Amino acid sequence: MRATRGRAGRRGLLAAALSLCLATGAMAGSAQADRAEGPRTRAASAYEEQFLTQYEKIMDPDSGYFSEEGIPYHSVETLMVEAPDHGHESTSEGYSYLIWLQAMYGKVTEDWGPFNKAWETMETYMIPTSQDQPTNSFYNPSSPATYAPEKDEPSEYPARLDQNVGVGQDPIAQELRDAHGTDEIYGMHWLQDVDNVYGYGNAPGTCSAGPDQDGPSYINTFQRGPQESVWETVPHPTCDNFTYGGQNGYLDLFTGDDQYARQWKFTNAPDADARAVQAAYWADVWAAEQGKRSEVAGTVEKAAKMGDYLRYGTYDKYFKKIGGCTSESCTPGSGKDSSHHLLSWYYAWGGATDTSAGWAWRIGSSHTHAGYQNPMAAYALSSHEALKPKSPSGAGDWNESLGRQLEFYRWLQSDEGAIAGGATNSWKGRYAQPPADTPTFYGMYYDEKPVYHDPPSNQWFGFQAWSMERVAEYYHETGDADAKSVLDKWVTWALSETTVSADGFRFPSTLSWSGRPDTWNPDSPGGNAGLHVSVQDYTDDVGVAAAYAKTLAYYAAKSGHEEARTAAEGLLNGMSAHQDDLGIAVPEQRADYDRFDDPVHVPAGWSGTMPNGDTVDSGATFTSIRSFYQNDKDWPKVQEYLDGGEPPTFTYHRFWAQADIALAFATYGDLFGES
Repeated sequence: MRATRGRAGRRGLLAAALSLCLATGAMAGSAQADRAEGPRTRAASAYEEQFLTQYEKIMDPDSGYFSEEGIPYHSVETLMVEAPDHGHESTSEGYSYLIWLQAMYGKVTEDWGPFNKAWETMETYMIPTSQDQPTNSFYNPSSPATYAPEKDEPSEYPARLDQNVGVGQDPIAQELRDAHGTDEIYGMHWLQDVDNVYGYGNAPGTCSAGPDQDGPSYINTFQRGPQESVWETVPHPTCDNFTYGGQNGYLDLFTGDDQYARQWKFTNAPDADARAVQAAYWADVWAAEQGKRSEVAGTVEKAAKMGDYLRYGTYDKYFKKIGGCTSESCTPGSGKDSSHHLLSWYYAWGGATDTSAGWAWRIGSSHTHAGYQNPMAAYALSSHEALKPKSPSGAGDWNESLGRQLEFYRWLQSDEGAIAGGATNSWKGRYAQPPADTPTFYGMYYDEKPVYHDPPSNQWFGFQAWSMERVAEYYHETGDADAKSVLDKWVTWALSETTVSADGFRFPSTLSWSGRPDTWNPDSPGGNAGLHVSVQDYTDDVGVAAAYAKTLAYYAAKSGHEEARTAAEGLLNGMSAHQDDLGIAVPEQRADYDRFDDPVHVPAGWSGTMPNGDTVDSGATFTSIRSFYQNDKDWPKVQEYLDGGEPPTFTYHRFWAQADIALAFATYGDLFGES
């Protein structure tokens, strides 16, 4: 899987979870131009110049990376299906990369205005407003949500809510309220229809206002178990007042209940919020080096607040006790024994739209993936004074998470060095009994491909590069011996599978796995001699190359590993050969686009309509409920393929990839100078 294809998967069922709990400026456009012409207060190094060149391409209003509000699109191109199902959607991931990009811009130019503006844009458009989450005050931490089992196939949905299954207590709600003076959640929703292409009109502060609503619209897609790829989703609004869809809006596609209430709900991707915190750490450090810490202090304080709420991503979905949970009747958590201390795939929250008959719910996630861990963010939130959360236990919780994440990497490290999938506290998403010999990590069960299976969540090398980059940053900052041991083995494996030459570079793309790790014993860790990885194919994906180069650079700068430094430089030089007017990109063939006509499961007898009038019923396909795609300028390439032609080729400019390329240049220049 790569960030382009399988990330159908990657968010892929962010909401495998949420499915089960649904019931319980124009001014910014001119700011882009200002940023593109930002000050250069000192002579830039060669690598900083490459950063600035790439930065200026991204920020040029004519390049097409941003909406009028200053929101980063997932890609410049509109015909794009991966985790987002349209190129002009945005994700919390994209916002976090914008914040990181602007933090680096502040380091290079000493201008911190764009960093603060990036956070403000995110806060305005991607953190739900008070009007969007109006009934949080009704939330009962002693009864966080109503249970519903996750199912294996989309065809098994809706999943019925079950009041008889016990859930645990939420141990952090009250202290968050006391610390921050509000019942609202300060975290990003994960997906946004920036141009309101679907027409729900869920702009911040509005509920299903329709196609004529200006501005970005909150939406959701994944809801129905690990086999639901992006090609099988039904996009729907985060505020469902039954204006669109069927007689119960879209709710009864996902959950079964005796009656349905109009409601709002949001899903958070913890890796994105953690990346925003990580960027804020660097902004604080770099601004302090310039004597300008006060200029970023307000934004850094908000990042600490985000990190406080991010702890919801470290709890079991229904706050069940961690370890040995093999039936729906397993022990509900009390205190913090429902925390696995890892960054899980999501947390979510929602409630009624009717404030006179309010209710609200919150869930964590039982599923943890190695690719989502961020020890750098955990370190910042536990040890960096400016980022320690206000809550009494926030910093301590993140300190425990830091240690647990490092153990998690060691537990999942294959014999060769790559990091395997993850673990779950809820087998099959319904607290089922796993096979008797399944290895465990603090009582959680090894899951080769956590959360989603189409495509398998463990196969994309990008998760390796993203996650190890965070480990390498942490190692560079602290010299932690456990982090170094993981990196020593991982880098040796990755370099053995990488070719860098004058003609370009190739590194792993799709991974396959066999065997399993040893059950984790912190006092005597096993060697995982039975856990293996192999490389199915290779890539020159420039976005992943950027993350990989940063990993090697941070590791080499601390360890003195010359081969890693040379490879990082080679990757950067190789990327430079793929310059175009919009950034750095390579062509990619999209064989998966034969799935545009995939059927979408809708139960027999269910009928509804999308805002544009597209019919949603048992005959629905991906394209039939997205008829707008047939008006896209690139649609003829897809239609030709569907008619029996060759797979179409696209050169995509994904915002996250272009931002990470810029960051890679500046990082290498900072660590090694001119080289």
